[in-house]
Amino acid sequence: MDGVISTLSDLVSINSVNPEWNGPGERKVSDYISGFFRDVGISVEIDEVLPGRSNVIVHVQGVSSADPVLFEAHMDTVSVDGMTIPPFEPLVSNGKLYGRGACDTKAALAAMMHAVRDVALSGEKPPRDIIFAAVVDEEHAFRGVLGLIEWLKRNEILPGAAVVAEPTELRLVRANKGVLRWRIETRGKASHSSKPHLGDNAIVRMSEVIRELEEQNELMKENSHLLLGSGTCCISMIEGGEQVNFVPSRCTIHLDRRLLPGESVTQILSDYRKSFSKYPEGTVDVLSPDLADEAMETPVSEAVVQVGMSVLAEMKLESEPCGVPFGCDVTKLSRFGIPGVIFGPGSIDQAHADVEYVDVNEVEMAFDFYRRFLLNYGL
Repeated sequence: MDGVISTLSDLVSINSVNPEWNGPGERKVSDYISGFFRDVGISVEIDEVLPGRSNVIVHVQGVSSADPVLFEAHMDTVSVDGMTIPPFEPLVSNGKLYGRGACDTKAALAAMMHAVRDVALSGEKPPRDIIFAAVVDEEHAFRGVLGLIEWLKRNEILPGAAVVAEPTELRLVRANKGVLRWRIETRGKASHSSKPHLGDNAIVRMSEVIRELEEQNELMKENSHLLLGSGTCCISMIEGGEQVNFVPSRCTIHLDRRLLPGESVTQILSDYRKSFSKYPEGTVDVLSPDLADEAMETPVSEAVVQVGMSVLAEMKLESEPCGVPFGCDVTKLSRFGIPGVIFGPGSIDQAHADVEYVDVNEVEMAFDFYRRFLLNYGL
């Protein structure tokens, strides 16, 4: 197989399911990546973020160390539960490579690795320093990219651009939605189900809350972003009641709200609390966030976007930037002050799927894009 596809195959064969889903984590992948670079004389720094879970960082010297370019990809994958193909036995068939992580996001990871190594070994310095970081924990709590930001602070490095690996179908992404996950709890009064009038049914009250949320979702459609469309709110889980012959005293829903650029987590929660304040005190509680990550939008004028567009045009690929509804590490880097884009092979529709795959031709084109980007950024 072609070098980058062979590397992708090796990566997919390594189980790096996030420990949140009872996997072994990223250690064996980080060992593989370290060897990939060290075997050709490129130094690697291992930065432990969590016990036994480390980011892998490569720093390639360029003509100028000002405004270095950061390439970032995560090493962990989601669970293999429900997969209908062998998750760690990579198979190439009909131009596609199958296996867990093939699309999200080991394809882009392999392409970035080869691009960085090729540029480093070319004998000609790139215009700017390159920092390549393979990070942990993107699929759970983003602690890998937060650890990377701490590493950048310690080393007093502020990259001028970040390219973050995710499946974008080879489209340059300059905006993505944020995410807010939280719970709403209703409280009532328990009684025997044969005398429901003696209780206060928390599930019935929750049904009223849900109706209001659905009405607000319709109103949300009136506010649309050019690249991202409207925000969304999904009621994704519900729990309530103690047993069948009790009037339930508690009910909880879990919500997933996708945010547009400019929307504030604090303001959104404040609005929901105000909306439900009409209910009797103590009966409806909007709880603190379980996860909050605001949206990202990088202006077209930023060099990272301009260079990306130019490279795609040279490759005769679609060069107009777009937006995506999913979140990733780029938002944290953006808030730290690094203008970023998202780019990679594969479709988000195949990520986390029961049959996960990536088109091998897209992987090879992604390698070409990353290599060209490194040679053009900072000229």
